[in-house]
Amino acid sequence: MTDLFGIPLPALAGQLTLGLINGAFYAMLSLGLTVIFGMLRLINFTHGAQFTLGAFGAWAAMQYFHLPYWGALLLVPLATALLGVLMERTLLRRVYRMDELYQLLLTFGLALIIEGLLSVLYGSSGLPYDNPMPGGIDLGFMFLPYYRAWIIGASLLVCLATWLLIERTRLGAYLRAATESPQLVRTFGINVPRMITLTYGFGVALAALAGVLAAPMDQVKPAMGSGLIITVFAVVVIGGMGSIPGSVVIGFALGLLEALTKVYYPPASSMVIFLVMTAVILTRPAGLFGRPA
Repeated sequence: MTDLFGIPLPALAGQLTLGLINGAFYAMLSLGLTVIFGMLRLINFTHGAQFTLGAFGAWAAMQYFHLPYWGALLLVPLATALLGVLMERTLLRRVYRMDELYQLLLTFGLALIIEGLLSVLYGSSGLPYDNPMPGGIDLGFMFLPYYRAWIIGASLLVCLATWLLIERTRLGAYLRAATESPQLVRTFGINVPRMITLTYGFGVALAALAGVLAAPMDQVKPAMGSGLIITVFAVVVIGGMGSIPGSVVIGFALGLLEALTKVYYPPASSMVIFLVMTAVILTRPAGLFGRPA
């Protein structure tokens, strides 16, 4: 079997596939954070808990309502987005004009509350979710499970659709204009507070969608989002706060980099992303795709 720098090709290909899957989740979650920050200038630490709510929503829909995976893929992000809209209208809009520290404390506290409630209700050991696409395809040099291929393809489609929505539609133009000059947008009769609320709901829906996609990959646990959100924030910082292309490209790139590090030097795999973040902050504080303030 062909080796690449001492690593068998099937093992390397399998690890890179896992890297692409991790990168898919990094990209989708950082995309949601970027959309929220770009419009609201809100540092949303609740994002990881909303990812977890998506996974638990898919499990609960299957367990209590016998809703199949494909139905949960549509309905759970919508339900979680409605919860996010309620959260924005009752709590978050009170801290928009305050110091960023208050935003961080409020969203971090909400994340702890959500995670604690899920732990009380379902425990911390994890709940199984059946794979909706069993089997796979033999590529010759590796076996690719259908569901892993679906995650990569679905995340790319979602990221492309979000970019097109923000950059190539009239609604996206309104969103970008409201970010730069909300007073000017109001003169055209556009309800800016409603647009802000819907933008937050859309970012929450992206996080919940990623959670539904993640549910069959591993057991559904209350802490599954908290272990991911710090890495996702690093992706956003490296790509550039508010940069949609940066979130997507850097998300997938860092997923692959993390996978390669696990293959060739495993002890560094848990910190390689943060080493890259440190280097980027020191050399390009606005991020690789961001614009200097």
